[in-house]
Amino acid sequence: MCVLVHVLLILFLTFLQGSCMFPSNHWGEWNGSQLQPTIQKLMKGYNRYLRPNFNEGPVEIGMSLDIASIDAISEINMDYTATIFLRQRWRDARLVFPGNESVSVDGRLVSLLWIPDTFIPDSKRSFLHDVTVENRLIRIFSNGTVLYALRITATIACNMELTKYPMDKQVCTLQLESWGYNIQDVVFYWTRGNDSVKGLNTLRLAQYSVESYYTSVSEAVYETGQYPKLVLHFALSRNVLFFILETYVPSILLVVLSWVSFWISQSSVPARTCIGVTTVLTMTTLMMGARTSLPNANCFIKAIDVYLGICFTFIFGALLEYACAHFCTMQHQTLEDLHRELLRECSESNGNGSIPVVRSSQPNQSVEIGSTAEEPTEQAVNRDTKNHAGSKEKLPNQGCGLSSVKNASRRVAAVFNVENPHNIDRHARTVFPTAFLFVNILYWLYYLFF
Repeated sequence: MCVLVHVLLILFLTFLQGSCMFPSNHWGEWNGSQLQPTIQKLMKGYNRYLRPNFNEGPVEIGMSLDIASIDAISEINMDYTATIFLRQRWRDARLVFPGNESVSVDGRLVSLLWIPDTFIPDSKRSFLHDVTVENRLIRIFSNGTVLYALRITATIACNMELTKYPMDKQVCTLQLESWGYNIQDVVFYWTRGNDSVKGLNTLRLAQYSVESYYTSVSEAVYETGQYPKLVLHFALSRNVLFFILETYVPSILLVVLSWVSFWISQSSVPARTCIGVTTVLTMTTLMMGARTSLPNANCFIKAIDVYLGICFTFIFGALLEYACAHFCTMQHQTLEDLHRELLRECSESNGNGSIPVVRSSQPNQSVEIGSTAEEPTEQAVNRDTKNHAGSKEKLPNQGCGLSSVKNASRRVAAVFNVENPHNIDRHARTVFPTAFLFVNILYWLYYLFF
């Protein structure tokens, strides 16, 4: 009997001790002050293969972006490489738990939850950062809202219009679409409109500056249906200063260098030829180097091609100017030599060209050399008179002994004759700089303001 009483007493004391340790009446229930929810309890009965609101309407997924960097913009491949932080929010009623707190879940447990199948349609190459672990974040709020964030680096296509290169402005896009869920299953929206995108205002790029950006919501239509799409548009303006120092200034200096030959004597053939050929070859090298960073498949003419073509034309024109001036100088010297020869021949013909008359010893007779002695005196006098008259008539044209062919060649050469070939260089010193300045004004006005 005593043994039974002792056993009952021990059981009673044990029960009282247990009541002191667990005084709450809600043991085993969800209470934020006593028990924190665990992933195991949240996953109890959870099917990650079914989207939230299954058969109840589409899931609304809000998105926001942080542009960490734009690493490279390639005109050859027409794409850009960017590192972005993509954040997606949606509500899953199956993950509701009591309290006002949130639960941060390890990113490696993402395979246990349903997540949207968002992808970048214009992406050429992309990868998810995995150092030291995969850069993913999952946070579950008490009302069932899920925040899913990840860091991605992607190379995205951007259709560029390079007609005004390097004074161009490019508008690139970053598109986000759903791969398998159509608009009846999911709906995309920007969480805060244009403020959903951060980081573009603080980006520092080598050749570009971000002018503006805006967001839009649209739909992607494919053969399989209509899918939600979010688009980020951002305008990039190229910095011209780099190209001015690298291409425009050297080309201008080459054009000015080609004008130095206008102040060199035309008799210095090696000096002027060397300047002309050197500037032409240097300009050709500069044109080839400027095209190495541009796509070769496009056939449109760019602004930098127009300017380099203008500079090449002026440099080549300076070389042709010397060729023309040297030709006119040589022609002028040839005409002067020809003129002196004509004067010499004329002077010689004036002394010996007329038919000499030999006076006989008789006072009333004159006999021409080569005539017969039997001719009468009056006939000889008449012939002498006719010869003198004929020599006076033919002296301007044929008295000098030149043929009609030589006269015709002199008239043809006189058409291209320049009275003073040195005036060509004198006029070129003014015409070339003035024309180059005028063309530059038209060029910069057109490409900067039109």
